[in-house]
Formats: sequence, C-alpha cells, structure tokens
Amino acid sequence: MKIKFLINILFIISFAALFFISACDDTSNITEIDSVTIPSQNVSYSQHIQPVLTAKCARAGCHDDQTASGGLSLTSYSSTTASYLVVAPGYPQSSSLVTSVQGMTTRPMPPVGFPPLITNQIDGIKTWVKEGAKNN
Repeated sequence: MKIKFLINILFIISFAALFFISACDDTSNITEIDSVTIPSQNVSYSQHIQPVLTAKCARAGCHDDQTASGGLSLTSYSSTTASYLVVAPGYPQSSSLVTSVQGMTTRPMPPVGFPPLITNQIDGIKTWVKEGAKNN
C-alpha cells in the first residue's frame, strides 16, 4: 500500500514538473513572432514593434519593468520612448534602440545567448523610428 501511494505521489510530482517546464518554454512565441513580416512602411507600434520587443527584449532579467536592464524597460510605448537617447523620432541613426539591435554599439542587443532579432524586425524598428515612432 505504501509503495502504491509513493508511486502515485511520484507520478503527480513528475507530471507537475513537466507541466511547469513546458510552460516556461517560449520558443513557440519566438517562432511565431519571427514568422510575422513587418511592412517596409506604415509600421505600427502595437501590431509590429511591441510584439517583437515583448518576445525578444522585455523578458525577465532583461528589459522588463522589474529588471529594466540599463535603466530601460521596453514593456510599453511610454517606457520605450521615454528617452530621446533610446528613441529619437525621425532619427533612427541617433536612436540607441536602433543602433543596439543593428549591432553597431559596444553592447549589441540582444546579448549572446538570447534569441536575436531577424533582419525584418531590425528594419521594422528602424522604419518605425524613421516614421516618427508613432503610438499607433
């Protein structure tokens, strides 16, 4: 009887552990976001930019509200555009968000070991800033 009880407990613990491990896997979210094509003009913050920033930048330990690595949270339009050093509307070459994701700084983003932005996402962020970094 005791053995059967222990086997049942072990089964429940194993199932719970597998559930929590699979819940932490966001590769499907990354794959999903990488399949979205950002247009070459009329880039929307809410439809194109925020989903990329959420999936690839505003993660726990990086640029979420709790960690805000480097003093930067990328969880919302207001936090992303709070500094003209990060986003200079109309001037992508002066925006550290753009130059960082392009790898043109001493600390390119995302850092090694994290899912990189694909070319279309980098171009989309650059276009969004060039078009005035609108909250659309």
